Amino acid sequence: MNRKNQILAGFLALQVVLVAVIFWPRPVAAPPSGGSLFPGLDASKITALTIRDADGRQVRLARGQDGWVLPQADDYPCLATRVQPLLDKLVSLKADRLVTQTRASHKQLKVGDEDYQRQIEYELADGTRHKLYLGVAAGYQATHVRAEGSDDVYLASGLSVADAPAQPSGWVDTLYLSVPQDQLVALMVENANGTLEFGRDDAGVWTMRGLAANETADEESITAFASQVTSVSMIQPLGKTEQESYGLKTPGAAVTAKARSQDGTVKSYTYRVGAQASQDNSYVVISSESPYYVRVAGFAVEDLLRKRHSDFLQLPEAPTPAQSQ
Repeated sequence: MNRKNQILAGFLALQVVLVAVIFWPRPVAAPPSGGSLFPGLDASKITALTIRDADGRQVRLARGQDGWVLPQADDYPCLATRVQPLLDKLVSLKADRLVTQTRASHKQLKVGDEDYQRQIEYELADGTRHKLYLGVAAGYQATHVRAEGSDDVYLASGLSVADAPAQPSGWVDTLYLSVPQDQLVALMVENANGTLEFGRDDAGVWTMRGLAANETADEESITAFASQVTSVSMIQPLGKTEQESYGLKTPGAAVTAKARSQDGTVKSYTYRVGAQASQDNSYVVISSESPYYVRVAGFAVEDLLRKRHSDFLQLPEAPTPAQSQ
């Protein structure tokens, strides 16, 4: 029995040693200092970017003949000043600040395959695709990052989720239409409540057409309205083809603004407001100044759709106590 116990004890001791060898914590070996996370990556070879966020939104950017565009919106032009900085940051990512090599940490740091702050997929000229995951921030200008196919998570400096918006508005000039305010001489708005017509004289004084004998226009209200409706910002370009769902055959509002340049030339700017989207309450707009249909935030066009003649009249003065006696 003693011999048998000794053999069993020996096997047990060997198992303990093996477990210790296998699971004993080891120091993490960091990559060589200054090494690139994407060795050999050249920004000029990146032909497309697809960016996704944690809420399921995504945007695709592609390199066109004249710059970067949104292919899903008939190649609406992107701002080079937005795209190029991201490309430069991708190329310059370093693999010299290793944080962890455990897959279990990916979820906590938000760099997992399905659980991330941003997923950036870039496509090269040869058709190959690669993904980078951006996770939670770690102090000022430092973000956890992980390349697809690796469990290694690094800290990246100078790159954050703000550099990679997952919505089209983050990559384009959102000012869709702007009429020069100092040149504005006339404005007409048609909506379900009728037609509003305003004119401005050489002294800059606004008047309103169609006033009754006992009505006086409120110039301050007209000025504010004119300023509001002659500058239109979008939240998303849609493309160049009109869809039935846009509701522009019978628009909710139509605007015509006239501006006179210094040489006396009068130019007309027009745009129409179509149907409202149920998912975000935005409206479709098309302008004479652009071939692209766009979506505009609901609050930006509400006054266009609802204003009426009486909204631009001065209210009668309340009688004083002496007058009421």
